[in-house]
Amino acid sequence: MRFHTRKWVKPGDLNPNATLFGGRLLEWIDEEAALYTVVQLENSKVVTKYISEINFMSSAKQGDIVELGMDVVKFGSSSIVLKCEARNMMTRETILTVDNIVMVNLDENGNPKPHGKTQVEFVRDRLNKS
Repeated sequence: MRFHTRKWVKPGDLNPNATLFGGRLLEWIDEEAALYTVVQLENSKVVTKYISEINFMSSAKQGDIVELGMDVVKFGSSSIVLKCEARNMMTRETILTVDNIVMVNLDENGNPKPHGKTQVEFVRDRLNKS
């Protein structure tokens, strides 16, 4: 799993139990999935179609650093399926896992559009082709 993003848990991210609000973490994951997809598919028009069961295993508290990791499960014709892990860098525990996040590539009218991608590409490799 490639970990790309870190978030610092601040007071506004907490629930009434003084731990990280699950909804805030899901917001971070949805944003990271969208950013990852935009980079992979080279198209800024993408949407989240589906997020599978979310398995919460531990939490985080104010001041902790949460790291988000994404990996590609598979490429569809107009979609990409990702998996995600969020972990607490302070405790070294996994906070949650999501097995399937389906992101869909869109055309200028908001309709699913084939992307032609079949494997993960790294920006450094794209730059070397130029």
